[in-house]
Amino acid sequence: MKLIIQIPCFNEEDTLAETLADLPRSVPGIDTVEWLVIDDGSTDRTIEVARAGGVDHIVKFTANKGLAAGFQAGLDASLKLGADVVVNTDADNQYNGGDIVKLVAPIVAGDADMVVGDRQVHTIQHFSPLKIQLQRLGSWVVRQASRTEVADTTSGFRAYNREAALQLVVVSRFTYTLETIIQAGNQDLAVMDVPIRTNEKTRESRLFPSMWAYVRRNSISIFRIYAQYHPLKIFWGLSILLGIGALALWIRFSIALIDGQGSGHVQSLILGAVLFNTAALMAALGVIGDLLAAQRVISVRTLDRVRRIELKLGVAPSHYHPAQEARTPEVEGHERITPA
Repeated sequence: MKLIIQIPCFNEEDTLAETLADLPRSVPGIDTVEWLVIDDGSTDRTIEVARAGGVDHIVKFTANKGLAAGFQAGLDASLKLGADVVVNTDADNQYNGGDIVKLVAPIVAGDADMVVGDRQVHTIQHFSPLKIQLQRLGSWVVRQASRTEVADTTSGFRAYNREAALQLVVVSRFTYTLETIIQAGNQDLAVMDVPIRTNEKTRESRLFPSMWAYVRRNSISIFRIYAQYHPLKIFWGLSILLGIGALALWIRFSIALIDGQGSGHVQSLILGAVLFNTAALMAALGVIGDLLAAQRVISVRTLDRVRRIELKLGVAPSHYHPAQEARTPEVEGHERITPA
C-alpha cells in the first residue's frame, strides 16, 4: 500500500523545509511513503527547497491558480503515481506531521474513506474567542449541509483513500476544505475525524486579508455548494416564504376592502403581486437547479470513469516534474512517466 503526502505551496521557501522535516517516511500499515509538492506558480525558491528536502514528486503550475486548483491537481497526480492513500497538509507547518499516523489509521483499517484532522480550535492560543465561535458556527453549518459529524470542517489536514480521491471534484477557486466535505457526505462516503496537534504559528494566512473576508468567502462557498446539491430545498424554501408574505398582504388588502378602505391599501395589493411573482420565479429556479444537480451527478460519474480509464492506460500526471531524476516513479507497470 502506497501513501503520498501532498503539500500545496505558493512562495513557501521560508517554511517548507521545516514542514518536510516533520513528515514521516514510514507509517504503520503502509508499505511506501512518498512526498509530493504542488508548486502553485511560486516566484521564490520553493522548488529548490523541495528538492533539497527530499521530495519525490513535483507538480508545477506556471501561474498561480489558487489553493483549490492545487489541491485537485495534487489528488489527480497522486492517483496516477499509484497512491492508495493521499494525505494533504499545509506548507506553513501548521499541522504536526507525526499525526499523519492518526489520519491514516482509520483508512488502513477500512473504517473510513476520508479522515479530517480536528485541530480542537478552542485550544489554539492565537485564535481569538470571536474566531473560535465563528469556526464553530461555520462547522455546524457545513455539518448540516454534508450530513457528517466533522468537528473542524476548515482543517486542511486530511486523508483520502483511493475511492474517495477518485470521486471528489473541486469546483471552487477559493478553498477545497468545505466543498470536499459536503461532496463526500452527499456521495455517501464514510467521513470521520480524529484529534490532531498543531504547531506554533509561523505566518499569517494568505487565503484572506481579514477575518470578515474569510467569513464572507466561506459563507458564499457554503451557500453555493449546498445549492448545487439541494437546490429544491433552498429555492422552494424561499418561494414558500415569499408566497406566505404575498398571501398575508393580500389578506390585509381583502380585509381593508371589506371595510370599505381598499383604496388606501392598494400598496399591499401591488407588493403582494410582486412577492408572488418572485415566489414563482424562485420555484422555477428550484426546478431548474434540480435538473442541473441531476446533470452534475452524471458529469461526476463520467469524470470518475474517465479517471479510472486514465489510470488503466497509465496517463502521466499533468504539470508533472520528477523531483529527483534518479527516482523517477513507475506507474501501473509503465517504465517511466514523462512530464505532461
